[in-house]
Amino acid sequence: MNFRLLAKVLGLLLTLVSVAMGSCGVFAMLDPVEPEGTAVVPLFTASALTLIAGILLVIFGIGNYDRIPRREGVVIVGMGWVLSGLFGAIPFILCEPGLAAEAALFESVSGFTTTGSTVIVDLEEWPRAILLWRAVMQWLGGLGILVLFVAILSTIGGGAKSLFRNESSFQAGEAATARIRDTALTLLKIYVTLTLTCILGLRALGLTWFNAVAHAFPTLGTGGFSPHNESIAYYSEWANGLYIELWLEVFMLLGSISFLIYVVLMRRNWPRLRREEELKWYLLIVAIGVAGVWLVGSWGGGRDVGESFRGALFTVVSIASTTGFASADYEQWPVGTHFIILALMLIGGCAGSTAGGMKVSRLILLVRSAYHEIVRAFRPNQVFRMQVNGNPIDETSRTQTVLFVALFSLTALGAMVIVAIMETRNGVDFETTVAAVLSTFGNIGPGFGSVGPTDNFAHLRPTTHAFLAFLMILGRLELYAAMVLFLPAAWKKY
Repeated sequence: MNFRLLAKVLGLLLTLVSVAMGSCGVFAMLDPVEPEGTAVVPLFTASALTLIAGILLVIFGIGNYDRIPRREGVVIVGMGWVLSGLFGAIPFILCEPGLAAEAALFESVSGFTTTGSTVIVDLEEWPRAILLWRAVMQWLGGLGILVLFVAILSTIGGGAKSLFRNESSFQAGEAATARIRDTALTLLKIYVTLTLTCILGLRALGLTWFNAVAHAFPTLGTGGFSPHNESIAYYSEWANGLYIELWLEVFMLLGSISFLIYVVLMRRNWPRLRREEELKWYLLIVAIGVAGVWLVGSWGGGRDVGESFRGALFTVVSIASTTGFASADYEQWPVGTHFIILALMLIGGCAGSTAGGMKVSRLILLVRSAYHEIVRAFRPNQVFRMQVNGNPIDETSRTQTVLFVALFSLTALGAMVIVAIMETRNGVDFETTVAAVLSTFGNIGPGFGSVGPTDNFAHLRPTTHAFLAFLMILGRLELYAAMVLFLPAAWKKY
């Protein structure tokens, strides 16, 4: 392990986080709504501490590096999320009303991993600059702070491919064989363009500039943090409430499909777009989910058909995209809708997007692998050629997918047992335990029980907060890159 290289890249990463934190401090100074500026000192203090740590790491890592080897790339990605979460927690500790260290870590990691779960009971008690920092964390974490890092800084050189490949949102494939830094820069431009468009649309629909930004950032990052306790339900009674929801639905979907599709569109590669199976499957899953929740909710809940469809559409898009905004309390809906929502939580969005979950691409491979095995039972000599998006899938890829799903399931089950033990004396029920694990591990946000869409995670024990923060990082890195951090061989110096 080249520790100097590791220190240099992570130091530059912390510098980027410090700048983002400092920008929120500037907002706190200039905010006319809260002229007292209670968040100014906490944000600038946190920014300064983060900057000092970053500079010290860069000084330690001074040197010329032509490339970042694969092992260092994996560790940098894993440690990048850990350090971002640790330093991002400082403003929540320093600023009134303040959070305990474990709760602050939970909130920060939830932001950077775009999970959207929160331990803050009353958001209106917090300064607007801190609420903006929550949104900024999710915007940075959405596309992957390390991908933004690759796009902006040229000092990485040949190691860009290693970082890009190991950031969970972008798997090996089309982007990994292209000029990685150019691709990352293109994705950043698309991300910024979509974000600005979302902000302007929300502003046109009546939101203040602050609320437009504070909702657009988590929307494109598919994170789900809102400055309102009621989330998007805050706007349900507005004259433009329906249009606000529709606008957010569009951009939640745009954030949860592969960003490489936008590159294909820019190049007008129509044959490649027609072969995009994951997008077709994802949109079909969303459509089936909306229809299922709407029909079950209308039939079993005695609700108005129009309002039922409105709630079903927003909830399904929010959950399927792993954003986690809430326009209604779906826990009050018939239990049949809960199973549909739970299935959507597990599947998640598309690979190469800002969404979490297991990803639709893996579902496609699982379904086709299962079909082939069923056929093989009575046609053992038949030769199968599996393709996704027109590209052949070899046996290694199939095996990796099955192993990932198995590891994902076993990790989730083990985490449920651990949380249940931690919360034994806290009276947390089975439903809440399962939901807390799945919503954090899948980077969803809200769950069921006492961590549902109108609740929060504040009542859980501090040790549980820390453990769930760890689960968020595991889920964001899709297990492998995070687990490498625990292998002694990965840290062996050479």
